[in-house]
Amino acid sequence: MGSINLTNRKAIEEYCCDLNKLSDFLTQYVSSYRLLIGGACELNQITPAKRSDVKHALERVNKLGDIIDELIYSIEKCQCEYIEYCEIKSNVIKCRIKKKCIEEELNDKCDEVKPQQKPL
Repeated sequence: MGSINLTNRKAIEEYCCDLNKLSDFLTQYVSSYRLLIGGACELNQITPAKRSDVKHALERVNKLGDIIDELIYSIEKCQCEYIEYCEIKSNVIKCRIKKKCIEEELNDKCDEVKPQQKPL
């Protein structure tokens, strides 16, 4: 049974690692997205810039925006599963703690009720 738990725990840790990687990608892509938007704005303000250059810059922004949308969707799906795992784990821990407290309380009561043995 212990090895099954260890295997499950490793799978969840790897799942969390994947979620962190997706978040890192999102951060990097959003940073690039902002730079591309800034570049397109600057290009638009330059008098000699061609309209087609600005259009191509905006197309690149839109392509990266689509990738960002896909990343957000993936993160949301993964996050829901991971949050559900955390909630289940929390509930199991709460149940075990309550059970242990009740057992200790009952053991203490039993110890109080036990008749004192008289020395022979």
